[in-house]
Amino acid sequence: MTNEFVLEAITREFPETVISSSEPYGMLTIEIKKADIKKVIHYLKDSSLEINFLTDVCGIHYPEFPEKEIGVIYHLQNMVANFRLRLKIFMSRENIEVDSLTELYAGANWMERETFDFYGIKFKGHPDLRPILNMEDLGYHPMLKEYRLEDGTRTDKDDAMFGR
Repeated sequence: MTNEFVLEAITREFPETVISSSEPYGMLTIEIKKADIKKVIHYLKDSSLEINFLTDVCGIHYPEFPEKEIGVIYHLQNMVANFRLRLKIFMSRENIEVDSLTELYAGANWMERETFDFYGIKFKGHPDLRPILNMEDLGYHPMLKEYRLEDGTRTDKDDAMFGR
């Protein structure tokens, strides 16, 4: 199984879904439309491609791109052929919701909870979407790039010592 073969299979089955594709470090990476993510992953799992293992679900935040500010990244694998695939979807901050994969992969449960906990991405259809690592009353999502990296009120640091 090759990157070209899998990309062609996805493009043939879902001709309007693929936005872009690349191969960083040899891993096929496909950006697809958010509305089609569950259909594409269901196809990958149940087709002859047998991409039947969900390795990871994680979020990403690009505040400099308002239309593609929040993203969800799925890492999938065919364990027999040792083929790995990365799928990406992006959304604006106003529409921060995506379909849950818990019906397809039981392991998606905790991964989606972690992504919700850190990025605030809601997974429609998730059976128990609540924080998993942070406190329930934290009030914000710590991986969003909404805060300065350093405290500007600190007086005990000399920026010249850090090359600034």
